Formats: sequence, structure tokens, C-alpha cells
Amino acid sequence: MKMTFVKTALFASMIAASGSLFAADNGLIAIITPSHDNPFFKAEADGAAAKAKELGYTVLVASHDDDVNKQNQLIETAIARKAKAIILDNAGADATVGPLEKAKSAGVPAFLIDREINKTGVAVAQIVSNNYQGAQLGAEKFAKLLNGKGKYVELLGRQSDTNAHVRSQGYHDVLDDYTDMKMVAQQTANWSQTEAFTRMEAILQTNPDIVGVISGNDTMALGAEAALKAAGKNNVIVVGFDGSDYTRDSIIKNSNIKATVLQPGWQQAQMAVEQADYYLKNGKAQKEEKQLMDCVLIDDTNASKLSMFNLSK
Repeated sequence: MKMTFVKTALFASMIAASGSLFAADNGLIAIITPSHDNPFFKAEADGAAAKAKELGYTVLVASHDDDVNKQNQLIETAIARKAKAIILDNAGADATVGPLEKAKSAGVPAFLIDREINKTGVAVAQIVSNNYQGAQLGAEKFAKLLNGKGKYVELLGRQSDTNAHVRSQGYHDVLDDYTDMKMVAQQTANWSQTEAFTRMEAILQTNPDIVGVISGNDTMALGAEAALKAAGKNNVIVVGFDGSDYTRDSIIKNSNIKATVLQPGWQQAQMAVEQADYYLKNGKAQKEEKQLMDCVLIDDTNASKLSMFNLSK
């Protein structure tokens, strides 16, 4: 009796862990993103997995942690397991090209989200936020919040990430026109909250009179906010990028973070799976490869409508 119970429980746990293996028959979709410690990437993975299961696929969800070698191993695994498609937020615009070419040769199509690669014709789709447009929205709000004057800091994302450069360019194409605003520090914190906290602590030692921080993503914005609070600075304006629930809460509470820019990560991930499903069923792409989605400014006027990188109407 006891052995039967154990076997039954084990079998039940295997079913639960399989991602509804027996309920689906359309094959496996591999979903690979950066670390789920970042809520944006977790939302991508969750959104893609939910849509894939809804459409009758099993899923393999994994994180490459922005490690190119780990990403390549995960792509190899997807190929070996004969995945029907790969949904990928990649670990490098150049380094990802070769592995995806190998996947394509093996008959495993790729659908990219959030980050582009530096070659077309390798992936079926590259669905990304209009990072330049979004950065300009954020910069315009930042300048307005600072009344167009004062010393500020910029926190940059990972240098190998195309989005980091595009967002920074978008910021500066707006902010550099404000002659009374001066950037006193520009440092990379690699999209990390912990690194952003450490960078801000150091920057405040030499620039205690800053009035603003503009960040390449929300995770770094949260790290900057924590460092500012630890230093007793509650009037320094922070603007982020991504549209996380954490920054939403800071905006609603009227904390240091006053605005962010929403890139619709959940929607992008679900679109990628829908397009993969269309491709697998019809043998052709549903849309052109490069697809841009506009970003939305989030501030005290609409923050309450934001949840899981999705803005309700």
C-alpha cells in the first residue's frame, strides 16, 4: 500500500514537471531568456510558456544568464531534443548568429524577442521594442522632471547588448540639447541591481550634488534608488526603462523613481509563440522578420494600470 502510494505520488510529480506533457501533442518549444532574477525576463518566459501550452505545445524553459557559452549549450539541447521552435532573448548580437545558423540548418526555426542579432535571414522573426523611441520618451520626461537643469548620472546596460547602446543614444539625442543639464558620470552596471547600488554609492562620494539618474533599465534604477535612500537623498529624480511592477510601486508611492518606459515583454513573447505556431502550421512566416513595437511612458498618470509588463486600458 505504501509503495503504491509512493509510486502514484512520483508519477503525479513527473506529470506536473513535464509541462502538461500528455495533454499536448504539437511538440516541444524551447524558451531561452536571460536570468529570471530580472522580472522582465521572467515575464517573457512566463508569457511565452503560457501561450505555448495554450496552443498545445510542451515547453522547455531555461536561462542563459547572459553567458554565451551557456546559451549555445541550451540551443544545442533544443536541437538534440528536436524542438519545433526556439523562442530566444539572446546573449549577444554577434555571438548568437552562429548557433542560430546551426539551429536553422537542423530545421529548428528561431523567433527572437527583446534583443536583435546582427544578421537577418537567420531567425524567422525578431520582435523587439522600439528602444530608441522609448528612450526618447524617457529622456523627455527626465528633462521635464529636472526642469531642464542640473547634474545627472547615466547607468548603462551590458556593453555587449545592442539595446544598451540604442537606449543611451536615444537618451542623449534629447538630453544633450539641454545646455543647463550636465552628465557628471556614465557607468555600466550590466543591467544588475546590485552593481547599480555599488556604482551609485561610489558616484555619490564624488558627486553628492546630483539631481537625477537616468537608467538603461528598471533593475539598475531600483539599485540606484536604494543607494540614494541609504545616503538620505530622497529628492533625486530617477527614471528607468522596462515597466516593471517594482518601479510602478515606486512611482505610485512618490519615491525617487518618478517614471519608466514600458516595453511590452509579455506581449512580445506571446506574439513570438503565435508566430512560431503559424510558421509550423503554414510553412511560412506570418510577418516580416524585423518587427518594432512602440514603448509607452509610465508615470503617475498611468502607473496604476501597469501589471506584469502589460498596460491595461
